[in-house]
Amino acid sequence: MEVLIVADRMPAYSHPGDAGADLTAAVAVQLAPGERATVATGVAIALPDGYVAFVVPRSGLAAKHGITIVNSPGTVDAGFRGEISVTLLNTDSSVPYSVAVGDRIAQLVIMPVTKARFIPVSTLPGSQRGGSGFGSTGYTTIVSESLNDDPKGELL
Repeated sequence: MEVLIVADRMPAYSHPGDAGADLTAAVAVQLAPGERATVATGVAIALPDGYVAFVVPRSGLAAKHGITIVNSPGTVDAGFRGEISVTLLNTDSSVPYSVAVGDRIAQLVIMPVTKARFIPVSTLPGSQRGGSGFGSTGYTTIVSESLNDDPKGELL
């Protein structure tokens, strides 16, 4: 699909088959431990009606440095024409993190949108799950050698 874009640096897919195109920082930012900052990307897009873009964290930044996105996924609606900014959060309790201009800070995933037609009713139909949520299914350790090669069955 084609997306009209104004950008200082064009979002790019790092590998064939990637769902997210990397967004880069247009400004330098220093994030102290526990600090958040909204970082400009220099990117504005015009999505066709019926599509949405989600701004999601980069797994490497999260795993290696504790950097995530506060409102993940950030939603970019088809009608939005402003610059996409990313609110980063440094979850590390003791190490600051520096973002330089051009650093990859997030990914942009573009998807089709299904519009719902909401129908008011007085009660909802039953289901096996009902209203249970927030961990109601419990917590377990999966033990399966098909998931990894660790003989202890720990997730890698």
